[in-house]
Amino acid sequence: MKEILTLINGIPIRRNFVENLPYNPELKPLLHGKRKAGILSEVIFWNRVRAKCFHEIDFDRQRIIGNYIVDFYVKKLGLVIEIDGWSHDVKKDYDDMRQKYLESLGLKIFKANDFDVKNNLGKVVKDLEDFVVQNYGC
Repeated sequence: MKEILTLINGIPIRRNFVENLPYNPELKPLLHGKRKAGILSEVIFWNRVRAKCFHEIDFDRQRIIGNYIVDFYVKKLGLVIEIDGWSHDVKKDYDDMRQKYLESLGLKIFKANDFDVKNNLGKVVKDLEDFVVQNYGC
């Protein structure tokens, strides 16, 4: 049985650390620029989940996995969180390929809409709780 990471609404959440994720060091210089760009919805979400504010779970921002930089990553769950804005409307094939790759590594992906993060963060947080319970709950 896997170790319990936390409780969400009284439901134990199992730890699901995915080991040996690929890492492309050539992407590292891009991280600073992406963080500094400060996409508003990412900043809003980050301020809500940083410093273990979401059920004592630790989030990483702008994490390299393989040849991709994901918006947020929860190591202890193997969970990628993506905040999709308007640009994702025109790159569906790329997003589908990226998602299949990440899932092939054993990762789960939660997607939030840029508009919802900016205008209804409470709903996004509730949807994330529901996703975590559904995918990692005992």
